[in-house]
Amino acid sequence: MTEQEIEKTISLILAEASLAEKVGMMSGKGFFAQYAESGRRWGGHAYRAGGGIERLGVPALYFTDGPRGVSRGNSTCFPCSIARGASFDVALERRIGEVMGIEARAQGANLSGAVCINLLRHPAWGRAQETYGEDSHHLGEMGAALGLGVQAHNVIGTLKHFALNSMENARFKVDVQLDERTLHEIYLPHFKRGVDAGIATVMSAYNKVNGEYVGQDRYLLTDVLRTEWGFDGFVHSDWIRGVYAVYGAAAGLDIENPEPAVFGENLIAAVEAGHVEPTVIDRACRRILTVIYRFASAEDPLPGYDMELVASDAHTRLALESAEKSAVLLENDGVLPFKRGSIARLAVLGRLAAIENTGDTGSSMVRSPYVVTALEGLRRHLGEDAILTADESDIDHAAAVAKDADAVVVVVGCTALEEGEYVPGGLTFGADQKEALEKEGKTAADLPSKGGDREHLSLPAEQVALIEAAASAGKPVVVVIVAGSAVLVEEWRDKASAILQTFYSGMEGGTALARLLFGEANPSGRMPLTVAKSIEDYPFFDRDADAIEYGYWHGYAKFEQEGLVARYPFGFGLSYTRFAYRSLRARVSGDTIHASVGVTNDGDVSGDEVVQLYVGYPGTIKPRAAKALKAFNRVTLAPGETKIVDLAVPLGSLAYRDVATHGWKMEAGEYRIIVARSSADPAPLSAGITL
Repeated sequence: MTEQEIEKTISLILAEASLAEKVGMMSGKGFFAQYAESGRRWGGHAYRAGGGIERLGVPALYFTDGPRGVSRGNSTCFPCSIARGASFDVALERRIGEVMGIEARAQGANLSGAVCINLLRHPAWGRAQETYGEDSHHLGEMGAALGLGVQAHNVIGTLKHFALNSMENARFKVDVQLDERTLHEIYLPHFKRGVDAGIATVMSAYNKVNGEYVGQDRYLLTDVLRTEWGFDGFVHSDWIRGVYAVYGAAAGLDIENPEPAVFGENLIAAVEAGHVEPTVIDRACRRILTVIYRFASAEDPLPGYDMELVASDAHTRLALESAEKSAVLLENDGVLPFKRGSIARLAVLGRLAAIENTGDTGSSMVRSPYVVTALEGLRRHLGEDAILTADESDIDHAAAVAKDADAVVVVVGCTALEEGEYVPGGLTFGADQKEALEKEGKTAADLPSKGGDREHLSLPAEQVALIEAAASAGKPVVVVIVAGSAVLVEEWRDKASAILQTFYSGMEGGTALARLLFGEANPSGRMPLTVAKSIEDYPFFDRDADAIEYGYWHGYAKFEQEGLVARYPFGFGLSYTRFAYRSLRARVSGDTIHASVGVTNDGDVSGDEVVQLYVGYPGTIKPRAAKALKAFNRVTLAPGETKIVDLAVPLGSLAYRDVATHGWKMEAGEYRIIVARSSADPAPLSAGITL
């Protein structure tokens, strides 16, 4: 259908539909029954999430979650988002989005919750693994790529969680307080990037912002999202407790998910009593129907979306590529890559080496048909007899095993028990779940809590002891960190010959690890967050807070502002080869800064480099970061090869929020165009431009 035909169809539906049918489209339906039917297994169904009038043949929305794959069935499990953020590979993220769109369609879903772009303010955030990192520009580029990939196959994308959702345990109650400049310059630009890219829907966050729950916050949902940004899609709530009052509909929330706990009969009564205008209902329904029909009437890129496509060979190969490109080599004294002929016996130590550990077990969980663990990947690579094993349950045995090996790999970090989506022990999803528990002789109080914000950023004492035991053998020790954000390394760093952070690397993570350690793949990930030397260097964080103030400073901007030295700065990562930069050029053309730089592979093996462009501001406006990432580009280079890398910066992205006019202004003066290998590169290239 054309836009005109869609408009005509919607007008006919709204003229024919009853108030109850319209309000029915503004809520999910049947979630609790489906959840109970699946044995309380999230993703057991594609959940009806709004829309749909059976009498009039109006299609409904069917939701599936993400973001490391489709949460239904046995889908492809990719590395978690923060791992993919470490790849800095926008084109790869677009391809991953397309796979998610294909697999969602094949499993009956037309609305995807895969695009999580909340800013990582503090690495203790339990769901850090679900977002891409600490920088707004990076978040926006990666999220837009994923969302457009999903939507390429006519699955509706949703940007989540709008906005200021970067705490987990207190997410249902915390009031995030901040000023206008901090809100608009730090915590909203990545969402605007997704809106401008054409991502069709937005999911509201649970938390409050400056005293109001986001799901009923007119300023965010209408004044900013619709009026200032021009968003014409619909907004739906997060699952459970996403809205508290019927005035949320007038504020700009179009759909309450997963069931009409607040809308439904209450909203009908409010309209009939004159408390909510009928135009509010029609406006919400028009938004919902416009998105539904735009996608339902668009031509599909594929002739069909069959189950055979789910976790197909092509899709799992993409998961492997992503795992290889996501790993960040943090330290290397030359021990890596291992030379296969010199490793007759390899000790693989740590409980985490042998378990399937792809991330948290909340709404982002993907039940892939298989998972290659670190241990399995190395056994396949070297052969069963070449691998010796032990773990932290017997430190003396681990030390003995290390002595018998030519080299040692120690796998440490976290699981879903230590970090991830927080599900309180007493939380149930309605009467159906309570009834199911009663049949088992249990109550809600018997349900264990899981996930949540991390209580510390260091490794557990037993894992540190395992590293020390391995080092005592006098053999090369490679530490592999599996975690959803920063892990502090000061306590044991000097014991390691090399450190590789793989994050949660997906279903092919073990295969990727073996290839990376033995040089069949060259590590090319770059840290998407700042790893400090001390937890005190990060912003204040209280995972149980009722209210918290978010200041202007976090991440690499805070470190530079306060003169702090990071252990591993944002954008940092080593390689098995060397890169050199030269000949930076920058000019203004129209409304864009165009920069180019020559990048040479000075080493002996092929490798990928992530070229990062930061802009330094004139410094007359306070507060403002000394510099901010505004462009990046990933390039593959053969040994000795040089390529010219182009980078573009829209001038509008350099503006600051003027609180007097509630608009945007450009700071006059000289801007520094900085091309670097990280946010703390000691020898960047720079050029000046006066604006």
